[in-house]
Amino acid sequence: MPCSGARGGEHGIAVLLCLVLLLIVLLLGVSAAQLSLQGERAVRAARDREVAFQSAEDAVADAEHDIQNGTAEVTSCAAPPAWQRVDLAGRGATGACTVEYGAHTGANMDVALGATPFKRPRYLIERMVCHQAGEDAALTAAAHYCYRVTAIGFGPQAETEVVLQTVFSQSE
Repeated sequence: MPCSGARGGEHGIAVLLCLVLLLIVLLLGVSAAQLSLQGERAVRAARDREVAFQSAEDAVADAEHDIQNGTAEVTSCAAPPAWQRVDLAGRGATGACTVEYGAHTGANMDVALGATPFKRPRYLIERMVCHQAGEDAALTAAAHYCYRVTAIGFGPQAETEVVLQTVFSQSE
């Protein structure tokens, strides 16, 4: 009587079952790794945007300081609204219309090091006629000027940019 370890229809079923379970565990591991990488990319993008936002805020503050000190370069490059017609990032022919952070104040900013912006922010200042609440808005009324400041900040990655805009009014 031949002695065989396998019963009638069970040839290799245990190996097949182990391979299927191993494949399922492998797929679960790959899915978990992908989710982890996606989460890390999302966190990095949020950090880059925050760095760009802070950089743009610094540029707005620098522009307001220029206005208060009387050293502001009010753009004359394009018809209002100039911020829609010029290259805020300073790359093209109309990029010369923007001012680099610290150009008039001498402020300095570390760039291109780790989690710092890859380049200094830039801003554009436009002078506009504004009317305060309760003032006479007639054409014969005395003009009151305010300034629209548009700033662009950059993140650690070249493609991360944030644009901020504010209206600044000096007390007379």
